[in-house]
Amino acid sequence: MSVADDTNKRLQAVVTRLQMEHEPARYPPMPLGQHLALMRVDNIPTHFYRYLYDRVGRDWHWTAALQLSDSELEQRLSSEANDVQVLYLDGAPSGFFELRDEDDSCRLVHFGLMKHAIGRGLSGWFLGCAIRAAWSRSKSRVTVETCTLDHPAALPLYQRAGFMPVERRDESLIPLSEEARRRALYR
Repeated sequence: MSVADDTNKRLQAVVTRLQMEHEPARYPPMPLGQHLALMRVDNIPTHFYRYLYDRVGRDWHWTAALQLSDSELEQRLSSEANDVQVLYLDGAPSGFFELRDEDDSCRLVHFGLMKHAIGRGLSGWFLGCAIRAAWSRSKSRVTVETCTLDHPAALPLYQRAGFMPVERRDESLIPLSEEARRRALYR
């Protein structure tokens, strides 16, 4: 059974697929004056992943990972093809990115900051960290998707970092009700 609430109306979005075919020559420097740590998470517990996913993606209608069963999510997260790294700001989780190897490329599956970290000048540096990690896994290209439901700065940020749009498509999704979200988070 899906945790989506079928009584909600569908949201329409334009999805843009972007790719980068050459590693950047330079990456943005770490912002000064902030207590930051970026840590790769080995064997991430599903409850912690769902917490990160929800806190980063709630305002942007991220729902897919919340609709996976524990076993489906555990299988994905435990795969050697998957890499999750968490950003900490002042000791608290503040964002994450997820990478996945796909054939001859690496996909930036999820990337984002939590509300308390937005507007602090972290996004360019943090995206640079994700891109560097992706290029360490791929020698041909790095891909990412964003949509019109994501933060309005997402597409321009990806393009400033060197990603080029290669495809656009229309999609729709059924948003999660608060009850369905609670069921997904507190299994």
